[in-house]
Amino acid sequence: MSVEMQLARIIISELTDNQVIYLKEVDGERQFPIMIGIFEATNIQRRVKQDYVPPRPLTHDLIVSVAESLDAVIESIVISDLSEHTYFAQLNLRTSTGDIIEVDARPSDAIAVAVTYDPPLPIYVAEEVLASATGTTAEGDVDEPPEF
Repeated sequence: MSVEMQLARIIISELTDNQVIYLKEVDGERQFPIMIGIFEATNIQRRVKQDYVPPRPLTHDLIVSVAESLDAVIESIVISDLSEHTYFAQLNLRTSTGDIIEVDARPSDAIAVAVTYDPPLPIYVAEEVLASATGTTAEGDVDEPPEF
């Protein structure tokens, strides 16, 4: 089972290579950070600001264009796994025949693709990943938080 999330915050610091984005549960209180690179954080932040139009297509625009050229639609993204402090994601594409194709992606790239759309694509996190990342359960019970 997956939980719908939304991009809650983007923290960009020029003093470090790692930037932070926070995802927050749409119908709940759980949230968690994902460390990403400066390039990805900057692109996500620019896309969230509705007035930014890049002078040339960015990588995330290319992904959307390739999907459209193949007559597929990117429907959502899923943060699907957490292993050794690394998150894994998938882009869910629907082909013209109705098949769903899952394409592996870094979470930062997947989120950047999601915010390329207006409105942004749905962002889901697998319940096991969310519970592990937040140290809680869907019912709000607190488990031991992960050590990073």
